[in-house]
Amino acid sequence: MQHLLEDVARCTLCSEQLPLIPKPVIQASSSAKLLIIGQAPGLKVHQTGTPWNDASGDRLRSWLQVTQEQFYDKKHIAIMPMGFCYPGRGKSGDLPPIPKCAPTWHKKLLQQMPDIQLTLLIGQYAQQYYLQDKYTLTQRVQNWRSYLPQFIALPHPSPRNNIWLKKNPWFEQELLPQMRQQIDKILSND
Repeated sequence: MQHLLEDVARCTLCSEQLPLIPKPVIQASSSAKLLIIGQAPGLKVHQTGTPWNDASGDRLRSWLQVTQEQFYDKKHIAIMPMGFCYPGRGKSGDLPPIPKCAPTWHKKLLQQMPDIQLTLLIGQYAQQYYLQDKYTLTQRVQNWRSYLPQFIALPHPSPRNNIWLKKNPWFEQELLPQMRQQIDKILSND
């Protein structure tokens, strides 16, 4: 696993499409049990090199009910975005992840993480890639049980999604408590 992570850290596959120098952000270990697949690092994450080190990460940790220490313990939680580098800014937020990244690295990394019991697919890019269905993000999140035991589909925890959260109160009332129980069970089985 260490050699593969070093290869990822040196990756420059998308450098011509990136606004800044490539700086892949990933957290992984062969002993990880929970995998979080999001979209791509934001600018703050790019600058710090720490995944989910922003307001979205604060909300995500709240959703999971894990401490920062638990969240950043790579022995238990792996974090692998669809695009490992900051893609740049667009008109209404960050640009989509560069499409080359996931097909190049995900399968190789997943082969090195045999203990993953649950993968959280955060946002439409991760869901489209892994679920390959014709549903909308809301439909996937509403039908989250149908993807178990392998996946749970989640909206992005960005503050930009406050309107979605208001329109869909069932998410916090129904899905989150059940997801937390599963995650607690997975992380406490050491």
